[in-house]
This record gives sequence, C-alpha cells and structure tokens, in this order.
Amino acid sequence: MSDNDVAAKPKTRSKPKLQRPKLYKVILVNDDYTPREFVVMVLKAVFRMSEETGYRVMMTAHKLGTSVVVVCARDIAETKAKEATDLGKEGGYPLLFTTEPEE
Repeated sequence: MSDNDVAAKPKTRSKPKLQRPKLYKVILVNDDYTPREFVVMVLKAVFRMSEETGYRVMMTAHKLGTSVVVVCARDIAETKAKEATDLGKEGGYPLLFTTEPEE
C-alpha cells in the first residue's frame, strides 16, 4: 500500500426511531336521561357506525356505565368526543363522551 491509498471505512448511519403517536380512547358515559335512540343516532352520525354496532356500544355503556367507542389519534379522539357531546347538548341531553390515553 502506498501513502496515497485511503482505506474506505463504511459509514454507519443510525436511523432515528420514530415512535408511533399515543392512541386515545373515546368513551361513552352512561346517563339516565338521554334516550337510547338518540345515543344510537349520535354514534351513527359522528362515528359512522351501523345501527347494530351503535346499539351494541350504547347497551354496553347502559349496562356497565361506560363503553369504548373508538381508539384513534389524540386530536381525532378529542374532536369526535366534543362533536358528539355538542350534539347531545343541542338536543337538550346530558350526553357525555370523554377521552383517555390507551394503555
């Protein structure tokens, strides 16, 4: 090897590890005043659920006190929860949707 020869060293590149955004649950909270049909209508309108799926989610909340409606990114979850709660207020009902981080 002469003095002009340069040994090529492989460059090591480290890829930055991208973390997936935390997911959030939208939770339907049961109350004793909002009619079942209205809750199903809100679930269909805001969360694009079928009649049957909306009914099952509503009945789960009715029996257990709460029910997870959907799990999605934080901004989407908060927007959907606010939109659904606002529809309840417009109808004159205390319908409540909350969000919390998924474990």
